[in-house]
Parts: sequence; C-alpha cells; structure tokens
Amino acid sequence: MANDLTVIIDKQLARGLKLLRKRLIMPSIVNLDYRDEAKLPGATIDVPLPVSYTALDVTPATTPPTPNDTTPTQVQITLDKHKHADYVLTDPDLHRIDKDKHFLPMQAEAAIDALARIMNTDIWTEYKGVFGYAGTAGTTPFASAITQATDVRKTLNQQLCPKGSRRFVLDHDAEANALNLAPFRDASQSNDATPITEGEIGRKLGFDWYADDDVPSHTAGTADTLLVNNGAGLAVGATTAITDGEAAGTVLAGDIITFAGHAQTYTVISSVGGAAPTLITFYPGLKATVADNAAITLKATHRVNLAFHREAIAFATRPIADSVKFFTGGSEIRSLTDPLTNITLRLEVMRQYKQTVWDYDVLYGKKLIRPELACRLAG
Repeated sequence: MANDLTVIIDKQLARGLKLLRKRLIMPSIVNLDYRDEAKLPGATIDVPLPVSYTALDVTPATTPPTPNDTTPTQVQITLDKHKHADYVLTDPDLHRIDKDKHFLPMQAEAAIDALARIMNTDIWTEYKGVFGYAGTAGTTPFASAITQATDVRKTLNQQLCPKGSRRFVLDHDAEANALNLAPFRDASQSNDATPITEGEIGRKLGFDWYADDDVPSHTAGTADTLLVNNGAGLAVGATTAITDGEAAGTVLAGDIITFAGHAQTYTVISSVGGAAPTLITFYPGLKATVADNAAITLKATHRVNLAFHREAIAFATRPIADSVKFFTGGSEIRSLTDPLTNITLRLEVMRQYKQTVWDYDVLYGKKLIRPELACRLAG
C-alpha cells in the first residue's frame, strides 16, 4: 500500500495546487518574490527597492564625475505566515482518488479554499498604508460613469506611478456597476468582446481589472472636530500632528485624513490618545505648510477598492524547510511549486485508524513596499 499511497499523495498535491492557482487573486497580481531555497517560519527576505536618480549638467573636465550610487535599498519581509488546512479521507476515498484522475474530494477543495482566502485577505490588510484616495465613501463606484476610474488614474499619475503593470481590483458591487457602463461593456467602444462573452472587464484605461470576494471595508474613526495644535503650524515634510478640539472621538490606523488648505490625502499610521490632545502619525510627509488650528478631516467608512502597480505590494513565498527530517513518524510529506504562481504547497499525510489526515500548508509573507504606487477607490 505504501507505493499506492505515494501515488495518491502526488495526485492530491498536484490537483490541490492546480485548484489553489485558480482561487488566488491578490497573490497572483502583486510583486511575487520567490526563490527555491527552503526557509523556516520567521525567516526574513530582502526585497530591493529602486534608487532615485537626479540628472546632472554635463561639465567637461579632466576627470570624470563620481557616478551615482546604484546600491538599492532593501525592505525586509518576514515569512511570518505559516498557514495550514487539513481534512480526513476514508479508505474508499483513497481508492476513488487512485482510479479517477479528476477527483478531488470536497474536503480537499474546502481546505484549498481556506488557504486561498487567508492568503488573499492577508495581502488586503496592507491597504492601511495606501494614502492615494478617490471616490466617495459609502457610494458604490461606477453607478453612472467611468469618471472614478479616470480620477484614480490621475491620482496614480500624480504619484509618479509607472503606467505599465497597473491593476484595478473591485468588489462585486462595483464590478457589476462597471459592467453596465458602455465604455466597459460594448465592443463597439473598446474593440473587446470579453465583458459580454466572459463577464470580465479585461484591460481598460491602462489597468487589468479584477473582482475579488475579499475587498475589505475600512471602518473610520469617529473624530469630527480635530484641529492642529501647534502655534508655529506644521512645516512641509512633517509626519506628526498634535490635535485639539475633539472631546472623545477616535482616529484609527488606516484612516484617510486631509488638512485644510490643500487637497493631498494622507493615511494615518498610528494615533496616541483617544481624545484631545491626540498625536497623529501619518504618511506621506506634508506636501504644504499647515497653519495652527487648521481643521483635520477624516474620510468616512468606505470599501477599499484598490488600484495599484504590481510593485506596490510584495508577496514572498518559499518552500518550507524540512524541520522534521530526523523524525516523521507515520507521516508522508511532499512539496510542489506551481510553475505559474511560484506558490509552494506542502502536503503531509498522517495515518489514523481506518482513515488518513491530509494537511496542506504554505509559508509566505507580505508587505506594502511602495505606497505611492497605489490608490484607494472608496465605495
């Protein structure tokens, strides 16, 4: 039976990985950092970031100028997400798997769904660092026009986001609205029949469009009378503000705020103090000076439809190091890496009485590494 079970394990692993590929949205469209060296949970991965250059005047001289520093900066991603989902198969199930090349038990599908969902939702938690903002909180986009898409495009352009490799991920309400609009739907306007034949927007306005079950909602803080409390005001580049004027309201991480006097939006990194005075830390640094007693406004609770360049968010995955090589007991362990997504799925099989426990697991980490390359579209 050992040889037969080995064949069944390989089949279950391959079928599970194929299904996982189909269920993933966010891990397949962000910047995927993958190497084939095995890692243990908690290991860190260095992801390089590009270096900014300044063009200089050409000045003839006897010696050449010192070249620009080309050493990229590094952002560390911790492989701190080690997730698993298990299920039980009886002996009749094993025989069916062995005989039917297309059979994947419902329990296995549910386990794969659970892994796909947790990877997706883990990436979505990075939205809190995104400061770009368009749309109207509480109003589903694309009810009557495509202007929200062009507003997002303008915001990304102003944030110097490269125009290639842009993605737009909507919740299903926003996607349904978009599919009802002629510029998205009609082949006569876009020379693309995909929206009608497949029910998908495809590539429009410089974005690859997707819909995702896991688009989150951001519940905003309750502060509504915040004022800057600094006699000298706030200088350009400032990233903190002490406030007054609020008796009991809250400011939460991920809130979008604006300062009176300019339209730039900022995301709250943290706040200290539930009532005045409150110290708010935000990103990016102020784009304009702000006067003392200037009002600070919070955007309301909103769905976080997200447009971004693939380099905005990094998703790192690695094969799991063999930490049980000295003792596996009655377990059989196999790993397989998907050649399309580079996600490595591991399957451990443990024999019990008249049944086997099958346990899928994955190891990964994620991080918003370039927030300027993303923009929320509120819904």
